[in-house]
Amino acid sequence: MHLDILYEDEYLIAVNKPHGLLVHRSSIASDASEFALQLLRQQIGKMVHPAHRLDRKTSGVLLFSLNREMDGVIQPMFANRQMSKKYVAVLRGHAPAEGTIDYALKKENGMMQEAITHYKTLALAEIDLPFGKHSTSRYSLVEAQPETGRMHQLRRHFAHILHPIIGDRPHGCNKQNKLWKETFEMDTMMLHASSLSFIHPVHNTRVDIEAPIQPEFARVVDILGIPSDLVPVPSLTTALDM
Repeated sequence: MHLDILYEDEYLIAVNKPHGLLVHRSSIASDASEFALQLLRQQIGKMVHPAHRLDRKTSGVLLFSLNREMDGVIQPMFANRQMSKKYVAVLRGHAPAEGTIDYALKKENGMMQEAITHYKTLALAEIDLPFGKHSTSRYSLVEAQPETGRMHQLRRHFAHILHPIIGDRPHGCNKQNKLWKETFEMDTMMLHASSLSFIHPVHNTRVDIEAPIQPEFARVVDILGIPSDLVPVPSLTTALDM
């Protein structure tokens, strides 16, 4: 697998991680044989260090440091909210036009952590797909900006407001996920890290990195009849043609 490089300088490199690819080896995913960390090392012939994490099922901007010194600088920037992250997601139902989800989340050790997500709805869709007692199915394309970076924050927050992300099995709607798999052969989670912005710690210049949506995300948007110009980043296919 060849990773699409979105940004590179002498200190940092960012790739567009596909859905389903782990960032690095994990004991909880013994079925995986490819990992973004190893793939990128082989691709560029250099050591790389992941600056943050993306869930296996989430695609999009994934940033790495090219040396341990930079890794020690860049990781705290995520913890200290010096990174502006945006995501796009497809949700079940028609979500409000915009909102802030301020809902604390429990860590694995039982402690509660503050968690805040801002979002706005980019498009609403209704398709001729019967679901339960309804003759149609409704969906929303949203852009989300997490203020904090908690485990599965966006997945848990959108489930909390009863608009779960399509394709999210642990936190989403299993009936909707089954419907999409049976109807469209689609079981990818519709969550994509679309952009990452920050002030470069060495150059002191603003860095804006955007990741085109992956083909499966673009296919879902097309199924929903959402115009491509409403998606804040282009599809991977469109970007390659440019």
